[in-house]
Amino acid sequence: MTNDELRGSVSDELHWDPKIDNDAIAVSAADGVVTLRGTVGSLRQKREAKKAAERVYGVARVENQLQVRLMDSDERADADLRGDVLQALMLDALVPSTVDARVAEGFVTLTGHTEWRYQREEADTVAANVRGVAEVVNDIIITGPNPRATDVRHAIGKAFKRNAKLDADQLSIETEDGTVTLEGTVRSWAEHDDAVDAAWAAPGVRNVKDHILVAY
Repeated sequence: MTNDELRGSVSDELHWDPKIDNDAIAVSAADGVVTLRGTVGSLRQKREAKKAAERVYGVARVENQLQVRLMDSDERADADLRGDVLQALMLDALVPSTVDARVAEGFVTLTGHTEWRYQREEADTVAANVRGVAEVVNDIIITGPNPRATDVRHAIGKAFKRNAKLDADQLSIETEDGTVTLEGTVRSWAEHDDAVDAAWAAPGVRNVKDHILVAY
């Protein structure tokens, strides 16, 4: 696929997704790397645009340089916005009470700790969906059990083999002090995300270094 063909396919995918207002999004492509520039009306749209681009066959990486420009009706005072973010976090049963938030000019910083990565990601998603949030910085620390490295590697390897979409033989796993390093190749971003999610799901994992290459 040429750069122009890839750019066109990504533009079509952005136009196809009803969650994205793509009128102010510019797309460029070079050797499989797609860059998104322009403005969108919410953080949710910025993230959805990146996901849409990653769905396109031939995309090896997405550089998301979109800027969130809130409409006047969505701009909020920091104190009011923080109150709404904390309320949304509290109402989500997956987010523990150990998570807190700071707000400055529409930028939300999440702090505190969770035992699992899915709780950390849930807090990020909840905060990003609150009206008036321009960006989320996730500084939540993952705490949890500290099992043996061999146990973690074995658990992740079994998870890879259970997943029908993953070729476990093409992926390598290294673990040390709760950090997992993944290397190898997959055939799509969907497979990439499945591999990373499987690594995070292992007990005791506090960090995942993702060196997986999407190779078409």
